[in-house]
Amino acid sequence: MLPFLMVLVILGLYVVLLGGWRRDRRLLGEARSALRVLGAERTDELAKANEGVLTDITERKRAEEERQALSRNLQESKAWLEEAQRVAHVGYWVWDLDANHLIWSDETYRIFGLSAQEHTIDIDKVREMIHPDDRERVFLTVEESTRSGARADCEHRLFRPDGEMRVVHSLSDLKKDSSGRAYQMFGTTQDITERKRAEEALQRNQFYLSTGQSLAHIGSWATNFVTGEIVHLSDETFRLYGFDPDQGPVPYERLYAALHPEDEPAVRATLDNAIRTGTDYDHEFRVCLPDGSIRFHHAIGHRSPSGEIGEYVGVTMDITERKRAEKERERLRQVETDLAHINRVNMLGELAAALAHEVKQPIAASITSANALLRWLEHDPPDLGRARAAARRIEQDGNRAADVINRLRSFYKKGPPPEREMVDIGDIVREMAVMLRDEAMRNSVTIRSEFDVTLPQILADRVQLQQVLMNLMLNAIEAMKDAGGELTIQSALNSEGDLLISITDTGVGLPKENTERIFDAFHTTKPQGTGMGLAVTRSILESYGGRIWATANQGAGAAFHFTLPVETT
Repeated sequence: MLPFLMVLVILGLYVVLLGGWRRDRRLLGEARSALRVLGAERTDELAKANEGVLTDITERKRAEEERQALSRNLQESKAWLEEAQRVAHVGYWVWDLDANHLIWSDETYRIFGLSAQEHTIDIDKVREMIHPDDRERVFLTVEESTRSGARADCEHRLFRPDGEMRVVHSLSDLKKDSSGRAYQMFGTTQDITERKRAEEALQRNQFYLSTGQSLAHIGSWATNFVTGEIVHLSDETFRLYGFDPDQGPVPYERLYAALHPEDEPAVRATLDNAIRTGTDYDHEFRVCLPDGSIRFHHAIGHRSPSGEIGEYVGVTMDITERKRAEKERERLRQVETDLAHINRVNMLGELAAALAHEVKQPIAASITSANALLRWLEHDPPDLGRARAAARRIEQDGNRAADVINRLRSFYKKGPPPEREMVDIGDIVREMAVMLRDEAMRNSVTIRSEFDVTLPQILADRVQLQQVLMNLMLNAIEAMKDAGGELTIQSALNSEGDLLISITDTGVGLPKENTERIFDAFHTTKPQGTGMGLAVTRSILESYGGRIWATANQGAGAAFHFTLPVETT
C-alpha cells in the first residue's frame, strides 16, 4: 500500500509541478515579450548614452592630442630658439625689478661664461662681472631707460670667471603696470667680441693704409669716367687735389677742372683711348690746387673687374718732389759738365806746370853749357876742345829734356809702356847729383851719397828713374833752402830682396797734419808747388810694383823711402 501511496504522491507533485511549470513558462514567455519591448527601448537609450560617452572621449582625446602636438611644437620651438641663440650668440633675459633678480637663457649663461641653471641669478653678481670702466655707464643707461621708458641700448665689456674679456651688446624694453610703474625689464644680450675684433682690425688696417698713403702721397680711387660717378676716393686723394676729406664728397667735374689747362687735352685723350680699347693707362699731368700752387701727379688706372664700361680703379701719386729733384739733377749735371771742363783746363795748366818742373833742370843745364861754350869760343885763340865738350853737353841736356816730355806724354796716355832696360841705379844717382849740384850750392846744401856699388842692376826705364830721383832730391833741397843742410842718398836690399833707396834731408820736416796726403795729386805744402811731383813719383814706382813712403827724422828733416823689385832679366 505504501508504494502505491508514494506513487500517488509523486504523481500529484508532478501534476502540480507541471501546472506550475506551464504557468511559469507562460509567465516567462510574457516576461520575455515584455523584456523584448523594454529591451528595444533601453537599447535605444543605451545607444544614445553610449554615443554621448563616445563623443565625450573623442573630444578629450582630440584635445589631448592637440595638447601633445602643441607641447611638441613648443619643445621644438624652444630647441630651435636655443639653437638660434647659440648660433647667433644672442641670449635673452628677464629682470624682475621688484625682486632684483634675473632669469637668463642658456645662451646668456654661456656668454657670461657660466653654467646654465634653473634658479635666478643675482644682479650684484652681474655687476661684478662688468668691466670696471664700463660698470657705471651701463647702470646709468638702465636708470635712464627706467625713468624715460625708452629702449636701452648699450655696449660694454665683461670678464668671465676664467679671466677672458668679452664685448656684448644689450637691448631691452620695459613692462609697466596699470599705474605706469615699471616692474620688469626684458631684453637680449649678444656676444659681439669677434665682430669688435674684426672692426678693430679693419680700422687698424684702414689706419695703416691711410697713413701709408699719406706718407707716400699716394691716393686710391674708383670712378666711372663715362657716367662721372665717383665710387671711392681715399682721404689722401682728396688732399692731393687740395680738398678737405671732412667736407664731404667732391663732384667729378670739380676734380676734372683741377687739371692744368695745358695738360687737360692729353689727359682726356689718354682716358678716351683707355675706355675705347678697354685697357689700363698710365700718365703724368699737372693739377692746379685751390691755393694756386701747381703739383705734378702720376696716375695709374686699371679697368674694373666688374666690366662696366668706363669704370676704373687706380692710384694717383704726387711726384712734385721727384720732378723737382729731376730738374735739380739736370741742373747739377750741367754744373758738373761745366766743372769738369774747368777741371780739365786747370789740369792742363797743372800738367803744364809739372812738365815745366820736369824739364827745367835739363834746360838750365843746357843754358849753362851754352854760356860756357860762348866763353870758350871767345878766347883768343878759341878753346875748341872745351867748346866741343860744352856743345856735347848741350846736346845731351836737350835730348834729356825731349825724353822727359816724351816719357811724360806716354805715361799719361793709353798705349804700350815705355821700353825698359837693365840699368845701374848707382849711375843714375850720380848723374842726378852732378845735375843738381849747382842748385844745391845756391841753397847751401851738400849732397852726400852712401850708395852700395855692389847692388844688382834693375829692369827699368832710365828717364823715369831720373824723374823719381830728381823730384825727391829737388824736394829735399827746397826743404833746406832757407837754412842749408845735408842731403843723403842711401841704398840697400830689404828683407824681401827689393832695392831700397832713401833720400834724407835736414830741412823743415813733414807737415803735422794730413801727412798721408802728400802723395795725392794737386796736394802741396809749398806756396808755388803744383802738387804733381810726388804724385807722379808714386805712379811711376807703383807701375814697377814698388812703393814709396815718408818718415820724420829723430832730429830735423824727413826721409823719403822707395822700393823697386830686383829682376835678373
